[in-house]
Amino acid sequence: MAAEAGWHHLEQYAQAMLEGLVVILTGASKGIGRGIAEYLVDEGVKLTVTSRKPERIEATAAELRERGGDVLAVDGSVGDRNHTNEVIDRTVERWGTVDGLVANAQSFRPTMPLLDVDESDMDLLLNTGPKGTLWFMQAVHPHMAAKGRGRIITFGTNVGITGGPGYGPYGASKEAIRSLTRTAAREWGRDGITVNCVNPASVAHRAPPEDDPDRLASYKALFDNHPMGRDGDPVTDIAPVIGFLLSDASQYVTGETFQVDGGGLMRP
Repeated sequence: MAAEAGWHHLEQYAQAMLEGLVVILTGASKGIGRGIAEYLVDEGVKLTVTSRKPERIEATAAELRERGGDVLAVDGSVGDRNHTNEVIDRTVERWGTVDGLVANAQSFRPTMPLLDVDESDMDLLLNTGPKGTLWFMQAVHPHMAAKGRGRIITFGTNVGITGGPGYGPYGASKEAIRSLTRTAAREWGRDGITVNCVNPASVAHRAPPEDDPDRLASYKALFDNHPMGRDGDPVTDIAPVIGFLLSDASQYVTGETFQVDGGGLMRP
């Protein structure tokens, strides 16, 4: 009970320090990103949200504003540096600063054996994964360094660690993001910027479609051997960890990978 009370106190402490922060969240229109967006606006964060589909991100922003959120929506591809610059410029124009980056967006490809992977598969995953993440990290750095405080959160995947069959290109792109995370943590720590990676549950919020049997089989097997026996909820399970990493409660934590997967990585 004492440990539970201690974590509850830490969570309240972190939440209190989120109000008024200016945060950019990529890939906010669905899934984990959408859950994080809802959590952050409920905690008083001033939020820029992005997605490559204009109608989807505008609808998301409207719903977040109905929750009382102060929200800016910018559509575009995370792999496009012009989009990256537009997001940063419009965020700074509106609020004068950037306190945090949650680099959640990345395109996905259907599972496939390594022998079937072609150049277009790798280009899509590398452009929207490590390259797109790096462009955003570079773009927010000067604003964070100028104030001596910044929080950058990237996203990896357990299949990059375990070598999940069929996920070779995706896992490789996510491992590249984890490597960039560690390098940025070492290079930017004295600028007051922490950089950490989150590995959420493998699909975290929904089962794959029935017409993707490889992913569906992997999803079902995940929970057959899962310590908690359930998937993670984007709002209540994953977003609070993001909130902690954005807050000053995490000011001495950097270069780490957080397994926010209910212990899924421990599966036999």
